Amino acid sequence: VQLQESGGGLVQAGGSLRLSCVVSSSTFTINTMGWYRQAPGKQRELVAAISGGGSTNYADSVKGRFTISRDNAKNTMYLQMNSLKPEDTAVYYCNAELYYNGNYYSKIWGQGTQVTVSS
Repeated sequence: VQLQESGGGLVQAGGSLRLSCVVSSSTFTINTMGWYRQAPGKQRELVAAISGGGSTNYADSVKGRFTISRDNAKNTMYLQMNSLKPEDTAVYYCNAELYYNGNYYSKIWGQGTQVTVSS
């Protein structure tokens, strides 16, 4: 099972990016998925999460600017980031909870994608 992020890059403040995270697995059920970020010298923090049923929650710092979504048929999660700020600069990681036959199996992480917002 692997997670593959894409969509990071360099953007000017006020710009937008869309991150994608694809889960390559047909064996497990994917429950909650999330986006985390880690800036240099800081701890990894939750940016947004979405449950298997579509319920969402966001960090206060991104509410109103970022939107998390998922396409269960494609095992893919997205993060639409608008009105980006220099403080959004970080490596963004996706995360997924795997279930097997209704039981929790594992939580897995992607390799990360760099987002850099210039002022």
